Formats: sequence, structure tokens, C-alpha cells
Amino acid sequence: MHVPLLIKQALSRTACLLLILPTLALASQPAALSADDIAWLRRDGFDLDAANLKRLHSLGRQGLLEAQLADRINDPLPAPINDLLRSYPALTTPAAELLQNYKERQEQLKALPDGDAKIAARKADQQQANALAEQARAGVLLHAIYGPNQLKEQLVVFWLNHFSVFQGKGQVRILSADYVENAIRPHALGRFQDLLLATLKSPAMLQYLDNAQNAKGKVNENYARELMELHTLGVGAGYSQQDVQQLALILTGAGLTPLDGRPQNFPPRLQALRVQQGLFQFNPRRHDFSDKLLLGQPVKGRGFDEITQAVELITRQPACARFISQRLAEYFVADSPPPALVARMAKTFEDSDGDIAQVMRTLFQAPELLHSAGGKFKDPQQFVISAVRLAYDGKPLANARPLINWLNQLGQPLFGRVTPDGWPLVASAWSSSGQMSKRFEIARAIGRGDNKLFTAEGSTVAGPGFPLITTPLFYEAMAPRLSRATRDALDKAVSPQEWNTFLLSSPDFNNR
Repeated sequence: MHVPLLIKQALSRTACLLLILPTLALASQPAALSADDIAWLRRDGFDLDAANLKRLHSLGRQGLLEAQLADRINDPLPAPINDLLRSYPALTTPAAELLQNYKERQEQLKALPDGDAKIAARKADQQQANALAEQARAGVLLHAIYGPNQLKEQLVVFWLNHFSVFQGKGQVRILSADYVENAIRPHALGRFQDLLLATLKSPAMLQYLDNAQNAKGKVNENYARELMELHTLGVGAGYSQQDVQQLALILTGAGLTPLDGRPQNFPPRLQALRVQQGLFQFNPRRHDFSDKLLLGQPVKGRGFDEITQAVELITRQPACARFISQRLAEYFVADSPPPALVARMAKTFEDSDGDIAQVMRTLFQAPELLHSAGGKFKDPQQFVISAVRLAYDGKPLANARPLINWLNQLGQPLFGRVTPDGWPLVASAWSSSGQMSKRFEIARAIGRGDNKLFTAEGSTVAGPGFPLITTPLFYEAMAPRLSRATRDALDKAVSPQEWNTFLLSSPDFNNR
């Protein structure tokens, strides 16, 4: 008997059965969703899963959007995912304690005599620091895959890239989980100036862009320059090198709390100007109290209040509204988004004093979002997250390391951009032949199930095998909208695993 023929016959019988099941399952549900509804939902989240499809059926487009923007969708993560996240010291240990432990280990290393013991201790210390870095990356990816508020999870990933920090510099790898959970996630849907100020005070950002070393008489302009060029105003926004220099003076003294154990004694006048929030410290002894002129506006030398004034001044510039709106539209809509859409988003930004949720409402209610459906190529992070969401559809994985390895292979690791400009948002950065070949290999690993996602670290228990993607979700939301080329390719698959691979590597899935 011809084996491939038997496989095709079995697939055909399965497909016929599954074509009936969605009809029965949806009989008691609201009216069928339109092609526009599905296109909208694919942009609203990291593509499709059954839970978000059910929310769309229940709430409708507008209801789902409003619930997400108000952050009211707070269904619990699967219990095994919660347990996995709670097992990560990077997510459960205060950043100050992590950093203190790291510094103590460094001191112990210095005290050891040269030899094998010191080499072994140094290796163990590196492994521990690398484990914290990996846990931070895993935390982001697990929330992205299983988080119920998919629009917020996309914004968390977007802002992490926009306010990029590199784990390979200094102690950023120790502090990156704190950066996500205390600077980015709480402000992802809030006011932009609050988000900017949170990143400014984050220990990870202070170390990465060197403002921890920025002090009166030893001014470091790195962060001031990137804050204006990359984080707020963009290139060619009309500010000058003098503005960068003045902002750097404003930022003097914004740094980290010393962990050397020595008491800090400030005279009463300076003690009143000291600001202490977790690991962030504004040290008035290190601040330049001269009066400044920023973007044509006077800033009187008075301490930390100069920083809040500067943040308000910068984020209320029309250039900031345009730049942030442009970047959001590039991520969610198109590599070259329609200027009219960007202009409307920028107006909302200005009118709402930088309310991110209101800007996103303008974007997700825009006809341009649907007009561009199917034309936005997924970057590696979007591809990996969405492929796992579709293939396993809520099934809790036990090991996030394959996700991290796949992003490393595709050249877009979280916290892995050396330069502060973040990963590119356009297709040309991710669509080379080498990139597509690697993407196909990862699609095959996911489609075949031989990927260790469901094998816990240190366990020898095998995973559940290959995923079944031909579910009611697929037949309702994907099958009717597949191109002829994709359907022809799927018809040529000789096994369910190959069928999965062909779907996950198809243009229909890799463009949203």
C-alpha cells in the first residue's frame, strides 16, 4: 500500500470531519465574524488564538477594544504558566536584592586567589547572571503568548523595543526584569510622559545609557541625546546640540542608590532635594543647579523638578506626537503608514496630553488598519509568538528556552540590540533569503512538535507530540481566507506535521 496516499486519505477524512464541527459549535454563537473582523483581530493581538476569538464573538470589535484599552481584560494566566513565572528569581526577587547579591559575589571573586577555584566561581557567577537575563526574556514571551490583553502585550513588546536596553552592558541583565515589570508594563497604556519618566528612572536605562555617571563637572550626554533623538522627538525635529547639552545638565544627579553600605549624609538643604525611589536616586550633590534653556524655554536650576519640567516640555512638542504616532503606525499598520492616519494619531496624542490608550483607539478605529490587512510582515518576535499561539492555542508550555533560542537564531533577541535605536520595524530587515530559510526551520520545529517546549528543564519526559492546528479556530478564522497558493501547498503535504510546517511558513501566516 502507498503510505503517502494513506496519509493524504486520513488527512482528507479528518478535514471533512473538522469542517462539520465548527458549524455545530458555532450554531449557538452570535453571527459569524466578517473578514474585516478577523483581519482586525490579527492586528489586535499576536495573531489568533481561540480565547481572543471568543472574546471578539462576545464583545464585538469596539467592546473588545475598549476593554483592552481600559485594561479590564485580566483573565488569569494558565496556572502552570503562573507557576513557571513564579519560579524565576528575576521576576520574584526585588531588583535591589538581586543587585546587592551580584555585587557581593563580585567582591568575593576579587578576594579569591587566582586558580581553578576562582575560575569556577567566576563561571558560576556568569551562569547565574545569564539565568536572570534569560528569565527576563522568558517572562516577556510567556506574557505575550498567554496574556489575555493582547493589545497591551503587543505594546509591552513595542515599548521595550522603543526604549531599548542591552543586556550585555554592565548590570543590565540583572535589572532587565525590573525594567519590564516596573517601568514598561504598568505604563504601556498610560500617559507617554509617565512612561518616559519611568524609563528615565529605571536602573536598567540609567546604566545602559550612562546617566548614572552623569554629574556636575563630569557631564555625560549619552542619555540626553538618545532621549531626544530616539525616545521622543526623532531626527530632524528642530532641536540643537545645545538643547542636548542643556538636557544633559538637567539630568545630572539622576542615578542609582549606592549599595556600598556607607551612610549618605546630606545637609538639611540638600536632603530636602534628594529623591529616593527604589534603586533610583536623585543626588543633589551631583546636580548642576545652574539655570538652563531647553527648546527655547527657561528651566530654573532647582533639582529634580527640572527633570519633570523637561519631560513635560519635550513630550508636549508636536514633533513628539508625530514621531511616536509614526512609530506606532509602523509597528501595527504598515512599513510606510498613511500620512493621514499618522496625522490623526498625532492630533489625538496632542489633544489628550499623550494618552497612549486614546492614540491606540484612533489607530484601531481607523479604516487604514483594515485597508492594509495582510500587508504587514511579521518580525521574528511576532512570528515566534504568533506561531506558538496558533499551534498550541493556550496549552501551557513547560520550557521557554526554545522560544529564546529561536529569536537568537532569527537575530532579534529581546534585550539583544547593542545600539539604543531598537530593532527595525520594516520588512526589509527580516525578509532576506537566509532569514526565510531559518524561519522555515523554526516553523518545522513547531509544526513537528520536536522542540522541547513541553519538556521541563532537567526532565527527560517527552512532550505531547505535534500540534493539531486544524481546529475550529482554523476553520472559522483562517481557512476561508487562505490564498490559492497556500491551499495548493497544504494539499501537497504528506503528513500532518508537514501540513503544520507549510501553514506556519506560508505568506498568509507571516503577513497580517
